[in-house]
Amino acid sequence: MKYFIYTIALLLSFISCSTKPNNLDTINTPNNLKFEPNEDGEYDIIVFDAQYDIYLKSIAQPKNYHSYEYYKSRNRFYVVLWNQRHMMPSVYNPNLYAVSIELDPSVNYGLDFEYKLFNFFKFIEWKYKVRLT
Repeated sequence: MKYFIYTIALLLSFISCSTKPNNLDTINTPNNLKFEPNEDGEYDIIVFDAQYDIYLKSIAQPKNYHSYEYYKSRNRFYVVLWNQRHMMPSVYNPNLYAVSIELDPSVNYGLDFEYKLFNFFKFIEWKYKVRLT
């Protein structure tokens, strides 16, 4: 009986010392990326990876290589695919697809934005060796 009480006490001490995960961070911080116009009414993308600028200047096709409609339609496709992968962290790398992308198809984001977003997806394919098609 004495050993039984000691075992229960030891078990309770281990359980009481365990920490509970704090889910407040995941509730309060949405994992989505929404694009807002700047003061001039233009949209822009800032990628915090130095290799993206190198990719854009040396590997990517020139901006006028494709039409605005081409960039827009491909970006809608890539965004849907990206968001699907974001919703399946057990299948796809949750560090790579950490945020979902909100892109309104009725908004005219402009050629520069569509070009940079298109090349962001191409950059992800190039750098991380994943296929987004």
